[in-house]
Amino acid sequence: MPKTKPISIGIHPWYGKLQELDKNLKYLNVLARQENVKLIGECGLDKLKGEPMENQLQTLEAQISLAEELKKPLIIHCVKAFDELVALKKRLQPTVPMIIHGFNKKYEMAQQLINQGFYLSFGAAVLKSDEVAMALEKTETPFFLETDEADVSITEIYNKVAEIKKISLDKLKDIIFANCKKLGLL
Repeated sequence: MPKTKPISIGIHPWYGKLQELDKNLKYLNVLARQENVKLIGECGLDKLKGEPMENQLQTLEAQISLAEELKKPLIIHCVKAFDELVALKKRLQPTVPMIIHGFNKKYEMAQQLINQGFYLSFGAAVLKSDEVAMALEKTETPFFLETDEADVSITEIYNKVAEIKKISLDKLKDIIFANCKKLGLL
């Protein structure tokens, strides 16, 4: 039997409607239990798009609870709502890892999030922003790399990150592999 690829599944803040939360959580609860589902998300908070923040917080809280029950890490989409996200994490105190998807902020924000126990995933922003590159360069905790929907190859991102970190491409691959393994993604 062929092995299926690992995936994530969640209710994105752009599309989650509070009136559909119960129905969507029933589906999510069933689908998230599949062996190939390794993470819950992309879920989170977005002040620029989606439902009102109170509704997004309810939807995210429900997904954090499910992730806790299933012991699966979360992929977090967060736009202009880091204060709300940190407050929610402090209140709920989840034990599962929470990975900030597509981190593209300054080093100071990276440090604040890392100090609160978040992990960071970097994408195409490392190619365009010196601030993001500096945040990545100074990040010692487990981090991840992604392309998301950027029109750039993951190879290009890996090459740039190896340059930023001043390590070989093989060493970087080993680091990312170890980080994925640490979080139970492999």
